[in-house]
Amino acid sequence: MPMFEHGTVKIAVDEDGFIEDPGLWNQDVALALATTEGVAELTEEHWKVMNYLRNYFLEFGVAPMIRKLCKETGFPLKRIYELFPSGPAKGACKLAGLPKPTGCV
Repeated sequence: MPMFEHGTVKIAVDEDGFIEDPGLWNQDVALALATTEGVAELTEEHWKVMNYLRNYFLEFGVAPMIRKLCKETGFPLKRIYELFPSGPAKGACKLAGLPKPTGCV
């Protein structure tokens, strides 16, 4: 199992860099993972998206569909891609500590 290390953060990840145990996620992990996604700073908008994704995942066990993510956060898809250049599935879900989505986010 691959390990991701950045500063004081050391976590097990899958082959695509997604955290293996979502329960180990915290703000430090998100900040460390952001370095792998080309996100230099996590703003309030980033945290709003990530917190929505985490809360949805904890309630339903899956990531929300992209339409629901946009509707509930109030961000158009274009803004999601500005915040997370690799997209809602790869970037946002990864930084939120979710497992790699299997379908369309």
